[in-house]
Amino acid sequence: MDIKGQISKIVEEVSKNPNMKEQFEKEPVKAIEKIIGIDLPDDVIMKIIDGVKAKLTIDGVSKTADVLKGMFK
Repeated sequence: MDIKGQISKIVEEVSKNPNMKEQFEKEPVKAIEKIIGIDLPDDVIMKIIDGVKAKLTIDGVSKTADVLKGMFK
C-alpha cells in the first residue's frame, strides 16, 4: 500500500468536503476507511491519521502565509 498516496487522497477529500472534514475531526478512523474503502490494521491507520493531520497543518500554515504575503504587497 502506498501510504503517501493514500494520505494525499485523504487530504484532498477532507480539504474539499466540509462534512468529511468534520467526520475526520470527530472519528478519523471511520472517515479514512470511508474515503479509501478498506479496513486497515490499527498501526497503518494511525500512521495515515498522523500524516493527514501533519499535511493539513502544513497546508493551513502555507495558506495563511500566502494571505499574509498578499496583505503586504
